[in-house]
Amino acid sequence: MENLWFAFGMTLAAGLSTGIGGLISVGRTNPGPRFMAGALGFSAGVMLYVSFMEILPKGIEELSEAWGTVGGSWAAIAAFFGGIALIAVIDRLVPEPINPHEPGSIDDPEVSAQRRRMMKMGTMTALAIAIHNFPEGFATFISAMEDPQLAIPVAVAIAIHNVPEGIAVAVPIQQATGSRAKALKWSFLSGLAEPAGALISFLVLMPFLGPVTMGVAFAMVAGVMVFISLDELLPAAESTGRHHTAIYGLILGMAVMAASLLLFL
Repeated sequence: MENLWFAFGMTLAAGLSTGIGGLISVGRTNPGPRFMAGALGFSAGVMLYVSFMEILPKGIEELSEAWGTVGGSWAAIAAFFGGIALIAVIDRLVPEPINPHEPGSIDDPEVSAQRRRMMKMGTMTALAIAIHNFPEGFATFISAMEDPQLAIPVAVAIAIHNVPEGIAVAVPIQQATGSRAKALKWSFLSGLAEPAGALISFLVLMPFLGPVTMGVAFAMVAGVMVFISLDELLPAAESTGRHHTAIYGLILGMAVMAASLLLFL
């Protein structure tokens, strides 16, 4: 029982570190185009790097364990593009949020369209990160249950790379609503998927989880995050007119994520 609470506490702390990213992003009162381009590019870099270098390889590894190298690789790639197809369908079905109470939303159609676009991007990013954090929470929880000493570096590494994920959620939400509180709320909520994943997986899914289930989940999540990065984050960064800032932010996001993954090898 002692390990149970320790494991849940580690998972909760790692998940809520997305809120640190939210705090960093809302520290700027009026983010200008350069900050927006850099922050959105940074977020895209984080999501692309972690998808291709960590999540998809984990999916291939899990499925290869079940079905062999060739079968597992084909299955993982199919699940990857299945995740892209899934989020593309969701993207078409999710209505753009309209808030008539936002100042200028009626008088300035261009501002209104930009805010709707940012709100949609922020909520979809939060959804993708929440899906991503769900299996992460299970992994942290299980490692803490089996070996508390192993769980500490695992949880710290996850917490570090959850910070830029919180930025990815908070920046477009704040730009869309003008509300720091809403940006912080969404960044924290996306991180709560991690302890939720730990709890639900432990209570309900643990008897059914195996290499196939985890492999498909990881590969699909990678596809979801790649689609969000290419369809939402990068175009929004480019739309600021700061092309080079967006690219520099993307490269920096990749570098930060790479360092966070290497830190506890």
